[in-house]
Amino acid sequence: MTDHAAPSTDGITYVVADGVATITIDATDVGNSLSPSMRDGLTEVIEWASSDHRVRVIVLTGAGERHFCTGANLGGPQKPAPERPTDAPERLLGDGARMIRRGWQRLIASILDSEKPVVARVNGTAAGGGAHLVLACDLVVMSDTAKLVEVFVRRGILPDAGGAYMLPRIVGPQITKELMFLADDVPAERCRELGIANRVVAAGELDACVTDITTRLAAAPTKALGLTKWLVNRSHESSRHTAFEEEAFAQELLMSSSDFQEGLAAFRDRRPPEFRGW
Repeated sequence: MTDHAAPSTDGITYVVADGVATITIDATDVGNSLSPSMRDGLTEVIEWASSDHRVRVIVLTGAGERHFCTGANLGGPQKPAPERPTDAPERLLGDGARMIRRGWQRLIASILDSEKPVVARVNGTAAGGGAHLVLACDLVVMSDTAKLVEVFVRRGILPDAGGAYMLPRIVGPQITKELMFLADDVPAERCRELGIANRVVAAGELDACVTDITTRLAAAPTKALGLTKWLVNRSHESSRHTAFEEEAFAQELLMSSSDFQEGLAAFRDRRPPEFRGW
């Protein structure tokens, strides 16, 4: 881990430059899969970036060219559990649900709830929980060699990490069932057609495309972006009445920000605004 005071976890790097925090999963020897300690460390770093006032946009990516993230590293070191009574079974009722809630669900929530826009730089295969990391991000840029795989049924397990919540909201229930039931590889171009990916570019153009997007986001009014994200994410859960109330509430909040005042002044003075992020 690089950068001052940020949480430190082996296999996760955090670098801030020009308002952009780049978070990289760096475990290429295991397909950038996440051990429990890496998963929880990634959650902490994303939560840190959300509150880091130097940061105005977050990029999430994987090291190397083959894998973005291939989900959970089932063979990796496990986190220690509290001591059990000597006569207790190996797994008790509630253990599995607690593991899901405190693990991958918390990681996905850290992206959905981040106050900053999160851009997925998908450099390779995103499978299982790694695919759901992509779904949680606000904007998705994929290499044309990348793919998404809802791999769970191949392993005889349920989709977790919020996939059954997020994917139908992007592609609808029928396509979700197709992708989850059949577990076929979904190439990048198909992801774009389905609305999962915003951009698909040649591998050699991936960095340039991500930089173009993040440069624009880093210069934008950060609080306005954050509240826009909140309203859009809430829209699936809201009635019209609730959505309108939350819109008015968010507008009231934003009016106290410096960037709101700068936007008004720039419009009045007929000059480009200079947003500072607060």
